[in-house]
Parts: sequence; C-alpha cells; structure tokens
Amino acid sequence: MRAVIQRVASASVEVDGKIIGSIGPGLLVLAAVHKSDAEPAAEWLAQKIVGLRLFKDDEDKMNLSVQDIGGEILIVSQFTLYADCRRGRRPSYGESADPDKAKALYDYFVKCVRSCGINTQEGQFQAHMKVQLLNDGPVTVIVDSPEAKAEA
Repeated sequence: MRAVIQRVASASVEVDGKIIGSIGPGLLVLAAVHKSDAEPAAEWLAQKIVGLRLFKDDEDKMNLSVQDIGGEILIVSQFTLYADCRRGRRPSYGESADPDKAKALYDYFVKCVRSCGINTQEGQFQAHMKVQLLNDGPVTVIVDSPEAKAEA
C-alpha cells in the first residue's frame, strides 16, 4: 500500500455537494492499494501512520504522533497514487489493485486505523470527491508498505 500523509489543521471531503467526512487537527491520508497487497500491508501501514511523529512538542521538534496529540485522521482512497508516468502522456494504472480487491483492503485499512482509538473519517470509495485541507507546516510524507516496495 502507498499513502501520502499530510499534517493538517483541518480537512474535509465532499461527495455530490455533501460533506461526508471532516476533521480538525490531524492527518489527511490519501491511500492506494497495490495489486500485490494483502492484509499485512494494511496493518503495517495503519500502525506506521498512527505512530509517525509529525507533530511538534514543547521544544518545537516533531516528536509527537497523531495519537499523542489526540488528533484525527481523514482517509481518502486514491488509486492514482500508483500511476506510472514514465511512458507517454497518459498515466498507466496497471500496478493498482482491481476495484473489488482495493475496496476490501481499503476498508480493512480504515478498520485498522480506527482500532487504534483515533477518530477516523473517510471519503467514499470510487466516488468523485472534493477534498479540502488546511495544510499545517506544510508537512507531507509518502509511505510505502514493505510489500509494495518489494514489488515496485
């Protein structure tokens, strides 16, 4: 799995003119499922994201996790994170999981994050979404699960 993680002051996701997920301070996670991913990748990624020290402590150092600050997480599926743009001008999405597999693993990933006790909101799988965020920092990191790195 692959995630683009942004530290935010707030974020929301809208589908068909309706806000379906909204958070205050925390993390916006754009998540994609690789065609070779399985449940261990989702578990690993969830634990990694929850524990990443991306928030400042009293000494102005990034030493605190979203869990430490009582923050929230907004997860949005985004299969385009596996786009291959090396040839031509139209990205290829051949490395992304098929929709049925991706949906199941995405749902499992969200469940893993929620099991950590963090208020977790999400977008709508396979919907056209409008995502708004107030980036804090900005702080943006990309994380690949070990299985995806081995395949990429």
